[in-house]
Amino acid sequence: MKFKDYYAALGVQKTAKAAEIKRAYRKLARKHHPDVNPGDLAAERRFKEINEAHEVLGDKEKRRKYDDLGATWQMYERAGPGGASPFAGGAPFSAQWSTGGRGGAHTISAEEAEDLFGGVSPFSDFFQEFFSGGAPGGRARASVARRGQDVEHPITLTLEEVYDGTTRRLSLRTGGRLRRVDVKIPAGVRDGARVRVAGEGEPGTGGAAAGDLFLRVRQTPHATFTRRGQDLHVGLAVPVATAALGGRVPVPRLRGTPLTLKIPAATQSGQVFRLKGHGMPASGKARAGGDLYATVSVRVPAQLTVSQRRHYEALAALETAPATNGE
Repeated sequence: MKFKDYYAALGVQKTAKAAEIKRAYRKLARKHHPDVNPGDLAAERRFKEINEAHEVLGDKEKRRKYDDLGATWQMYERAGPGGASPFAGGAPFSAQWSTGGRGGAHTISAEEAEDLFGGVSPFSDFFQEFFSGGAPGGRARASVARRGQDVEHPITLTLEEVYDGTTRRLSLRTGGRLRRVDVKIPAGVRDGARVRVAGEGEPGTGGAAAGDLFLRVRQTPHATFTRRGQDLHVGLAVPVATAALGGRVPVPRLRGTPLTLKIPAATQSGQVFRLKGHGMPASGKARAGGDLYATVSVRVPAQLTVSQRRHYEALAALETAPATNGE
């Protein structure tokens, strides 16, 4: 049995800081996640390896004890299958383990060894055998505690629900039973995002924790607004006279009373105005919310009154007449 090199699994040095380990884990987990690589068994194995490595190196105490284990692994390996324990006292490896840790070697029992990682063993056979009596003369292998599987569930939201944030009651079947779960969706969540609900996945075994529930967000189209990232876009119909002379026009927004936008004279159809801070609220790592963009379309009257026609005809005459005196 080979020693598991968790540092190599994450591509970091043994001297790596906690933040570096966390960054490496997130990058690799995104790359090899089953959702990104459906049906790819190699990616699935790599994803499990990455999670196992982070489970150990991402915890300060577990990492220290893992480093202690690495310092004594060659002694254990030299004993070979069925060999005597290389540790003081000659006891079987499963019953007595010398850590060779800081401050000199010390010996712990097999029971203490099982508890080294918080009573939960999400690791490979390497880890299970080392702590569960795999060596000859050891006690019977204990049942392995395994964290429950994560569960993914789609959820459809309106733009208003995304803007405000909402709470939904879902019916989920986990562990062979149907149950209802109240889940909170944060405001401003992106379309297609995965929202994590801790501990609401499949139950674990052997006292281990349950998996997590991941909600895949789908946002329904809106009749008035179009969302692009955290920004909102809306069409703005402006009367011909206002577009020509300038003036104030109301701009609809998703929540609250309409905004007032002052447009300059000679505003053209297709011109875009930005209303800062009136888009979607900030979400997750976003430092600020989005903006609202209003795209002008010049509105021509569908029908003209007699007076309107007279004025438009006068305007047309001015536009076709030769300019005089700079007018």
